[in-house]
Amino acid sequence: MRVARLAPSRRVWIFDLDNTLHDAAARIFPSMHEQINAYLKRHFGVDDAGADAMRRSFWLRYGTTLKGLMRHHGTDPGHFLRETDRFPELADMVVHENALRHALARLGGRKLVFSNAPRHYVDQVLRAIGVGRFFDAVYTIEDARYLGKPALHGFHVLLRNHDLDPHRCAFIDDALDNLRTAHRLGMSTVWVSRDRRRAPFVDFRVRSVIELPRLVFR
Repeated sequence: MRVARLAPSRRVWIFDLDNTLHDAAARIFPSMHEQINAYLKRHFGVDDAGADAMRRSFWLRYGTTLKGLMRHHGTDPGHFLRETDRFPELADMVVHENALRHALARLGGRKLVFSNAPRHYVDQVLRAIGVGRFFDAVYTIEDARYLGKPALHGFHVLLRNHDLDPHRCAFIDDALDNLRTAHRLGMSTVWVSRDRRRAPFVDFRVRSVIELPRLVFR
């Protein structure tokens, strides 16, 4: 990994949140999908099947359902996020590995979170898994003006706002589309996945973030 050859003080690690730092698929995503479907049913008059199809098609095409709704229906992003990211019992829903804190502590350099989720949710998750202190900055969908990954816009704003050289950055994410954009910008890329497919824009694949230190210290 190119970033591993740099002095620790010059390294920058940029982490996705959901399904990267924790397992959102187990409990959180099913609830989020239900909330989004309920929103679509309320505001667009579709049935269960129509809401599910609408959510999935926008997510596949644009990376987020919100971006599709904004582009095609002029949906207010703040209103959407307030109604579809409500998790009063979030602390009990988060699934993560206990070794995560140790792994993050071993990675020298700056660390940032770059998530397509809203800030209130990101802050809640980081508190729930107890890793907020490891990150120098948290970048959310609001910071990207609601144009999240994989769009270049959010990446450019993050790099500019935090004065980052992409060639000093390692980008860690579970989504290949997001990694493709990071690679285009010159970042090292780490795919968090159990999938054994190969992609030319992925430098390394790990099953879990806790495997990252071995890429640096091997």
